Amino acid sequence: MAEEPISDRLRDRIRRDFPDPDAAKGIEGALRKLAVELEDSRQSAERLLTAAVVIADGDVDRFRSAVRLARTDWRDLLMAGGLGYPDWPSVLDQELRPR
Repeated sequence: MAEEPISDRLRDRIRRDFPDPDAAKGIEGALRKLAVELEDSRQSAERLLTAAVVIADGDVDRFRSAVRLARTDWRDLLMAGGLGYPDWPSVLDQELRPR
């Protein structure tokens, strides 16, 4: 993966949901690894990674569960994160908007 898979707006969401700097750093590292693992899906990395963060809702254990789900079937990750429907671009924008 050549480019950074974590967009600025996703990074902002991670830092908002996981205010502890060490936790946020760990989440970002796990998401980078997950992005590489899911490259073959041909889906937007931002979409996939955001789904995991949305599912987690600031909880590290739920984040770990979301990563396991993604590794089992990325489509289930998108559905569980609310980004599996045709309106996903607007849902993504809503989830990543500044608060």
